[in-house]
Amino acid sequence: MGTIVISGTVVLVVLGFGNHVWWLAAVAVLFLYLQYGRDASSGSSSGGGGASSSGGGGSSSSGTMPSTYRAYRDRRDKQAKWDRRYRRERPLESRRQEREKSN
Repeated sequence: MGTIVISGTVVLVVLGFGNHVWWLAAVAVLFLYLQYGRDASSGSSSGGGGASSSGGGGSSSSGTMPSTYRAYRDRRDKQAKWDRRYRRERPLESRRQEREKSN
């Protein structure tokens, strides 16, 4: 995603030599990506990882350290909620996974 945003920004900057409005568009694209793009992709990464993870909780599914302890706790609680929901909705599958993990 970042590569697409950077290449799109470069194209807008090159177009901006003829019309300065394109430079404003490039700045807007960078701003929107920095403001919303990275947070949304990491959030969906941790949420999606929780839905497809096997029973027992692991560490971070996004791979990066949270900026605050509150962010860590929120992500940990969300992961635990997904794990409980998975075990509740798929009891046979979660038992099979627990059996495989113990062997």
